[in-house]
Amino acid sequence: AQLVESGGGLVQPGGSLRLSCTASGRVVRIDVMGWYRQAPGKERDLVATVTSDGTTNYGYSVKGRFTISRDNAKNTVSLQMSNLRPEDTAVYFCHADILAKGPSDEYIASKSWGRGTQVTVSS
Repeated sequence: AQLVESGGGLVQPGGSLRLSCTASGRVVRIDVMGWYRQAPGKERDLVATVTSDGTTNYGYSVKGRFTISRDNAKNTVSLQMSNLRPEDTAVYFCHADILAKGPSDEYIASKSWGRGTQVTVSS
């Protein structure tokens, strides 16, 4: 299974942006889905996660500004980002714990990452 992100770009401080990520392939089940980000010279940090039953968890710096949601039927997770700040500038990575079927119908569990999408907050 693969994760493909979309929706990054350049936005002014105070603006909004929405990221989406879809899992493709022979997906059987997805447990936790989420977003992480990595700024230049820094470690990859948690932005938000959501379980299959809708339980959410947010990084401290984005609470109240970002909202994570998922569509289990479409294997999609989205991140609505509002009141963006310059310090939100980073590459945002989608992550998911996926159970999929392989070419011989075997079950394969993986912690998958997308390639990342750049979010730049600047005037």
